[in-house]
Amino acid sequence: MSRQRELPEVPDQPEVPARPDIPDPSALPESSALPDLSVVIPAYNEQHRLTRTLDTITDHLTADGTRWPDWEIIVADDGSTDATADLVTARHRPRVRLVTAPRNRGKGHALRLGVAASRGRRVLVTDADLATPIEELERLDKALTEGNSAAIGSRSVPGATIGDRQHRVRELLGRAGNLLIRRTAVPGIRDTQCGFKLYDGDRAREAYAASRVNGWAIDVEVLRHLHRAGLPVAEVPVRWSHRPGSKVTPLDYARALTETTRIALRSVRDVRPADLFAAFVFLLMSVALYSGRFFDPAHRYLPDSLRDQNQWEWFFAVTADNVAHLRNPLFTDLQGFPDGVNLMANTVMLGLSVPLTPLTLLAGPAVALSLVMTLGLAATAAAWYWLIVRHVVRGRTAAFLGASLAAFAPPMVSHAHAHPNFVVLFMIPLIIDRSLRLCTGTRVVRDGVVLGLMAAYQVFLGEEPLLLAALGMLLFAAAYAAVRRDTAREAWRPLLRGLLIGASVCLPLVVYPLVWQFAGPQSYTDIEHNPRSFNSPLALLSFAERSWLAGDAETANALAFNTTEQNAFYGWPLALLAFAILVRLWERALVRALAFTAVAAAFLSLGREFRIPLTDTTLPGPWQLLADRPLFEAVIESRNAMICAPALGMLLAIAVDRLLAARPLSTRYVGLLGVGLALLPLVPAPLKAVDRIDVPAFIADGTWTSYVREGESLVPVPLPDPGDAEALHWQTEAGLGFKLAGGYFNGPYGDERVGIYGAEPRFTSNLLRDVRNSGQVPPVDDSWREQARADLAYWRAGVLVLAPQPNDGALRETVEKLVGGPGRWVDGVWVWDLHERGLA
Repeated sequence: MSRQRELPEVPDQPEVPARPDIPDPSALPESSALPDLSVVIPAYNEQHRLTRTLDTITDHLTADGTRWPDWEIIVADDGSTDATADLVTARHRPRVRLVTAPRNRGKGHALRLGVAASRGRRVLVTDADLATPIEELERLDKALTEGNSAAIGSRSVPGATIGDRQHRVRELLGRAGNLLIRRTAVPGIRDTQCGFKLYDGDRAREAYAASRVNGWAIDVEVLRHLHRAGLPVAEVPVRWSHRPGSKVTPLDYARALTETTRIALRSVRDVRPADLFAAFVFLLMSVALYSGRFFDPAHRYLPDSLRDQNQWEWFFAVTADNVAHLRNPLFTDLQGFPDGVNLMANTVMLGLSVPLTPLTLLAGPAVALSLVMTLGLAATAAAWYWLIVRHVVRGRTAAFLGASLAAFAPPMVSHAHAHPNFVVLFMIPLIIDRSLRLCTGTRVVRDGVVLGLMAAYQVFLGEEPLLLAALGMLLFAAAYAAVRRDTAREAWRPLLRGLLIGASVCLPLVVYPLVWQFAGPQSYTDIEHNPRSFNSPLALLSFAERSWLAGDAETANALAFNTTEQNAFYGWPLALLAFAILVRLWERALVRALAFTAVAAAFLSLGREFRIPLTDTTLPGPWQLLADRPLFEAVIESRNAMICAPALGMLLAIAVDRLLAARPLSTRYVGLLGVGLALLPLVPAPLKAVDRIDVPAFIADGTWTSYVREGESLVPVPLPDPGDAEALHWQTEAGLGFKLAGGYFNGPYGDERVGIYGAEPRFTSNLLRDVRNSGQVPPVDDSWREQARADLAYWRAGVLVLAPQPNDGALRETVEKLVGGPGRWVDGVWVWDLHERGLA
């Protein structure tokens, strides 16, 4: 017996509206007790076969009085033009009823009439020819008893017995149709058209009432309805023999194909207005968050991004430049000259920056980055919404709130300042969905291939988010397996097989870029992060700086090492709400697994060790187990808390969905009030934006072209680094026409190639940086001048450029001492032409 496995925590099926073309079962006469079984037989001109069929079924059910003490047979006459209807009424069988259609409309319409008229706890649908003997009912009944919502007879699963076969052409057409159905409409079912199916009565009446097809594809539509509702269906091997007198004509195959195609395409049209409205609101929320920059991105800057906005605009610009000139998109020497930058090791989001090359070239990198971050955040929210509706709750309001928390949680808002790779996460919900599909074991090969392609694409959007997503999925899987061992036993084999298939698809696509990243030019082995790159327990319970109502910049800055890495800050009200949800809904395995995922991720974010608040007691943290492992050694540990956002969002969706259906109303209102109070402090204020610093006319007007020759670099004073990367903006505004010494990127340092932020420091770059920071002019001797000459030669410098800035007087005096003379004021900057001084 083949069975479609049930996804975790499948929600109830939505109500189906009444249809005017089918009778209301409540209006039909009822006996004192509902029948145990209703047998529905569609009939069209069946006067020659129906008598024998009714006698056979009646005799079998009467003989099996222990299992079916009370039963009924409903003949659904589809506008027959022979004596079919008269035959049923003339025999006066007390348990046989007739429902009729005024004209022939097709098998689907007949079954819709018959099932709607049924009252049985179980409903058997069988063809009038009894190609599958009624004795096979026992097999289907056993499968339904095991917890399935439907058990369908199958000629295509192991154990099936075929007696008299159809004509070879019809058999081939049937196989081709079943293949199409499996690929497009009902995955995992090998034989949808065998006319012998047993349903749970209520599920059958809901499914047939929701159907629209009037023809032979009704079986496909009903099974698809059950599949989309997440209800398990068992495919049971049966005996089957072809019976002469079939009503299926060659034209019917074409009609069935058309109906099946419509059914498969209907899922696109099944998007509710509420879904479109939710996506629109997510877009409005994202635009509101970025409102300070969105409407004029070329002239507005997010100061809390520090230097990262300049860096990311440069990433988009250099990628577009490489693509436009057919250069290697994984490397450039426009920054960090002459060594260059390993772009694959710098998360330049090739998955978006490459396809958006036309936009970047046409509108500029500032516009491209702004659109990517604004639309990407909205798309991320929409993707979480879709995942929650598909797998967690059906209620759109609950799903909207859950997705809003997942996408606009404080850590996401913090990264929204500067890190599109941690904002544009729309692929993560899709990857989670595809992994859940693998657990059902229905289309393992196809889902594995798609998962591999998705993972490969996510590598080119951001590897660290993919790693954190995998860690979160592993935590959830472990927790869910612990509480639902039966599901885990059924799911692990297809999941493992699908993951292996996915890996075999993904690795060939990413192996070369990854080899380039880890072993190519300017690659590095590890990178040192800020020593405060862990979360304090207080950070998990405090409010972020951008919280509209409760934001506290002083507290947030004390608990995070900069404004773009406030990776916790969920607030104590949300923590209390999550705890209340866990206690109230403890019986739900999904709730326990999500809660464990959030708590485990929060503990991992505490780092190698953590101090218990208000004490001097320090305990080892669980991150110690992963911190030095490959891949994990480069992760900023506080980012583990970002895993909490979707886990908490799904918990919130489950709770709100339950509250919206709660009785009495007082419980609903009190619960929703608590949810509102927990979420209100998390509503973010729009990101701060300021007018952008003007690019000096020396750069903007192209004056620099007279000073920088082919193969030379422009050297800003001081050199660009993580502390000041404004020169990257100069370069993008100049159309990447000159190369820059120094820069802001991740690169190697020393013989061990340890990762650092910025170019490998040299004597002169360190000296100028110290002068910028201190304002003190150091004593410069001949050895320092000689070292400066060596550094300028290494950078192949054509010109030194000093723009107005704090401590620019000390910088100018220091440069004059180093190069042996004063500079010239040209178009708003101080310039030292190194060709005139014999230094170029």
